[in-house]
Amino acid sequence: MICVAICIATSLLSQNYGGPQLLYALLIGLSLHFAYAKEFMKPGIDFCAKNMLRLGVACLGIRITFADIAAIGLNTGLMLVIAVAATVCLGLILAKLFKLSPDCGLIAGGSVGICGASAALAIASVLPKTKESDRFTLLVVVGVTVLSTLAMVIYPFLLQSMEISPLLAGIFLGATIHDVAQVVAAGMIFGAETGDVATVVKLFRVALLLPVVLFISFFSVPKPHLTS
Repeated sequence: MICVAICIATSLLSQNYGGPQLLYALLIGLSLHFAYAKEFMKPGIDFCAKNMLRLGVACLGIRITFADIAAIGLNTGLMLVIAVAATVCLGLILAKLFKLSPDCGLIAGGSVGICGASAALAIASVLPKTKESDRFTLLVVVGVTVLSTLAMVIYPFLLQSMEISPLLAGIFLGATIHDVAQVVAAGMIFGAETGDVATVVKLFRVALLLPVVLFISFFSVPKPHLTS
């Protein structure tokens, strides 16, 4: 019920005052963190944070049709796949350079490459839970939300000053901004056509979350040792 109340409140705030719904949800959720200390509330909050989150992301992904992908071009789809894979790999490389665990690199790389906070939480849920990974996940969630909010405001005006076509602007916005609502807002600032293209590109990135999470889950689960 708490999570439902937060969802309704953030929807009303976003509709009436503007701004990304996810950011409102994070702020309200942080202010209610004390609820998780109550044992009888933990199962419900955990269910919403894991199962319902995955279901919501999956529902976004299945909205993409082959016609939508064809509209932006096969080359764009291939570019997005390569970009996501390269970003996740870069996260691992930077984690090693900064002497962090590989799990931190996967969380950061997946979050930046796919869909921000949702990807960070989804990837963290299939990795071994440690205090370090929990703290790092929170840092990533806050960081990508703040940076993506800034990008939502700044990128459309920068692209307009560069006189880029609506198609290319939509591809750029959909491939760089994390939250779906922020992508839609940024695209509509540039124009309706750009907003449509940016949304399709963004949803294609969201659809890549499933194979990435499955891949990470497969290789992160300890394999049983065979005994003679």
